[in-house]
Amino acid sequence: MIRIAVTAIIASLSLAAVPARAQDDDAPAGPVGRAPVEQVAVRSLADGKPMLTGYLFKPSGVSGKAPAVVLMHTKDGAYSSRADGDYRATTLTPRFKFWGQYWASRGYYVLLVDSYGVRGFPQGFGATPVRDRPATVDDVDVRPLDAYGALQYLRTLPEVDGDRVGLMGFSNGGSVALATMADDKPGDMRKLGYRAAIALYPGCLLKRRFDKKGYKPYAPVRVFMGAADKGASPETCKALVDRSRKAKGDIELTLYKGVGHGFDEPGRRTQDVELNAQATADVRARAALFFEQALASRK
Repeated sequence: MIRIAVTAIIASLSLAAVPARAQDDDAPAGPVGRAPVEQVAVRSLADGKPMLTGYLFKPSGVSGKAPAVVLMHTKDGAYSSRADGDYRATTLTPRFKFWGQYWASRGYYVLLVDSYGVRGFPQGFGATPVRDRPATVDDVDVRPLDAYGALQYLRTLPEVDGDRVGLMGFSNGGSVALATMADDKPGDMRKLGYRAAIALYPGCLLKRRFDKKGYKPYAPVRVFMGAADKGASPETCKALVDRSRKAKGDIELTLYKGVGHGFDEPGRRTQDVELNAQATADVRARAALFFEQALASRK
């Protein structure tokens, strides 16, 4: 199913992609919550099993075991461009602070995984093309193993319901989410893996891994992106989703007219653009409803 979010197109607005790094230090457009954040160590399942840095946002007022969400960052990494070597919870980008607090305010434990820091690239890759990035941070072969390491970590926490964990990725991290959810893993991933995933403006080429056999997720996946995205291809994502749905994959794509890449950045410079604000409000509401339903207790 391809949903087109219909909004008025304002001719005077720029439809160019929103560069995440250029926007990440704007004043936020609204409050992002006050859930406590703990820095934790997460062991990846990738070769060498490196210990990654994670940031665990903790909900308040939750009784019993709670669901959880894992966040996978963009190619620019988890930290603000102003971090200047000081990498911790307070120097995360506003985007990840927002989403961590957003889910925590809804009763989820939230684990943001820093895939790049331990591998020597805490500030990410800027305009470096995918082909020129090191294999150690590959979004199809390596970072999904970081995501599964995060899932295993959450399942060690007594306060987390290990059967109710969702995955959410952004841009390059959205590609990670798609690759993570692919039904090409050993074992019954419907029991072992994530219950559901959300990918925001992902790259959907995925190294052409699924060109021959097609892409089919083992659990529900929802993709959201701007129809005017110049940082990722809406056409490629539409083709991936269409083909997957024909193979009975539980995946849907929502496109927002006139909206570019990184539209959910909470800074005012981004959210003062009406189309971005409309798309952001819509994706927040849809994402909340999706995880509420997809991560419901099976008991």
